[in-house]
Amino acid sequence: MRIQRLLEMGGVLGLAIGVIGCSSKPALLPEPVVNHTHEHAHAGDTIEHGELILSVSEANKQLNAQHHGYQVLETRRVPGPVTRPAMKDVKDFALAKSDLDVIHPGPGEYVHVMEGQRHGYENLTVGITYTAPGGAPPMHTHKGEEAHVLLKGQKVMYALGDKLFVIEGPYIVNIPAGVPHSFQNLDDQVAELVVIFPTNIWEYDVLNVFPFNTPEAKAMAAEARRGKSPESAK
Repeated sequence: MRIQRLLEMGGVLGLAIGVIGCSSKPALLPEPVVNHTHEHAHAGDTIEHGELILSVSEANKQLNAQHHGYQVLETRRVPGPVTRPAMKDVKDFALAKSDLDVIHPGPGEYVHVMEGQRHGYENLTVGITYTAPGGAPPMHTHKGEEAHVLLKGQKVMYALGDKLFVIEGPYIVNIPAGVPHSFQNLDDQVAELVVIFPTNIWEYDVLNVFPFNTPEAKAMAAEARRGKSPESAK
């Protein structure tokens, strides 16, 4: 009788644990906070979502026109004066994520920016992104090429030029210079992408299109979330 009672209790306990496990939702990381606000803006400057907003130069308009037909809305950079480190102490070479500037480019999208010119690099800039489920930066371009690296097995939808595709990590995505692009996190957890640029300046041009609101994009996202294999680029 005692053995039977223990077995019954074990079954009830196992069921309770299973119910708790099924009912609990994964906790998301806290959203980062931008460290540049309009209060830090100098006369004539505009700072929004942690970024310095600039009018598009004629040179940038012409450069974008070579790659696409979208309208360029604005140019964005990291605000504030640039102070180059002496590169003599360990703290100049070893940076924690909390040491980096934080920007908020789009819904659910934050970037911890290691801008090379501020941290002793001549030809390197790195961003560590925080992309909440469904989050995405605006469609944009860079003057130089870019690489995206995701180490976890999460699904992300990309808009790259006129192509839409879903890819599951771990992966590396190559983004050529001047090509319009964006990405959207299709996972139920925060995705932390690393973005890499062979330049020491963080700058991009925002375009007048958001690629993930189309019926094609929504259908592709729904299919990926249902657990089907990511589609190849179209």
